[in-house]
Amino acid sequence: MEDDAPVIYGLEFQPCSVRAPQARALSAQTAETDAIRFLVGTQSLKFDNQIHIIDFDDENNIINKNVLLHQAGEIWHIGASPADKAVLTTCYNKTCDSRVVSCAAVWRMPSDWETGSHESPDDTAHNPQTLELLCHLNDSAHGNAACVLWEPMGDGKRVISLADNHALLWDLQESSTQAVVSNTATLEGKGQLKFTSGKWSPHHNCSQLATANDTAIRGWDLRTMSQIYCIENAHGQLVRDLDFNPNRQYYLASCGDDCKVKFWDVRNIQEPVKSLEEHSHWVWSVRYNHSHDQLVLTASSDSRLILSNMVSISSEPFGHLVDDEELSEGEDNHQDDKGKEPLKDSVVSTYEEHEDSVYAAEWSSADPWLFASLSYDGRLVINRVPRALKYRILL
Repeated sequence: MEDDAPVIYGLEFQPCSVRAPQARALSAQTAETDAIRFLVGTQSLKFDNQIHIIDFDDENNIINKNVLLHQAGEIWHIGASPADKAVLTTCYNKTCDSRVVSCAAVWRMPSDWETGSHESPDDTAHNPQTLELLCHLNDSAHGNAACVLWEPMGDGKRVISLADNHALLWDLQESSTQAVVSNTATLEGKGQLKFTSGKWSPHHNCSQLATANDTAIRGWDLRTMSQIYCIENAHGQLVRDLDFNPNRQYYLASCGDDCKVKFWDVRNIQEPVKSLEEHSHWVWSVRYNHSHDQLVLTASSDSRLILSNMVSISSEPFGHLVDDEELSEGEDNHQDDKGKEPLKDSVVSTYEEHEDSVYAAEWSSADPWLFASLSYDGRLVINRVPRALKYRILL
């Protein structure tokens, strides 16, 4: 069934609860390219926290779910292994000696999770299964974990954790049951500097990392763990999220508490290449489409999700694939060659199905035209790129 109407799912605790859990952690299941599947982590102080495995049946336009217990604590970040669809990482809060500590760990779903709580949200006799802990990614010397990043397109053996002012490169060994720090980088400067988020670049043989702290964006060479660029005041307020263009190796998107989304060419960091000011509150998430990099999702605590068509800075600004060198040689020639006016940058759709802050948005790994968004009240909404734009891009 192909329809532009959204499909909405509200998280509920197993076996049942009066209200939906709060949530802000969302990930597409990267290693799953056949099924449309997303992972959601809950934040609850009263109940055991959970991973909701959301499967979308595109033909019948329905959502199926499974629930796994995450008893370690409330989940702030979730990441799916690019190589093993049963493995994931979480960053979570736990109370230790009356202090709240942020930890990170690698988990495996039980082998028979699909026979677990499938489509039984109201079955009070049913007990969800529990995630299997593979290893912790905690180094007591390196503070509170903010996020864990998997090596893009890797074999699931390397992750980076950002903890306070440290970036730790981990090697996962013994089927991910052991984790060894192979290298570290430290954020240095005045005050208590802390990483807020980061993104592992899929380009340059996966040897580069971008991080956000306060209003700054920094690039790192993972071979030497040294800083290679710094955009000092990338945003007027805190930078919340980053994403690399999957097709243009020097292009990076950022968003922040100044309500703006910015696009950078990291070879020339004096000014952003483009800037969007469509949101009216903090922008928490920015995501490039994996296949069609002109499509960009942004999620904000103005309760809105916005899909933008940033065609002028995409790898197909003239309807065909070009590289950075071609673009720098002169865009006018390509315009003449194509014989038709290229698409203009525009807001494609503004989605207002959420009633609370939208903390995360992710594209499906299995269907490039489908995406999910998650708001703090536990509402997950699945939407599709409008058909008219889809066919214009394809044709």
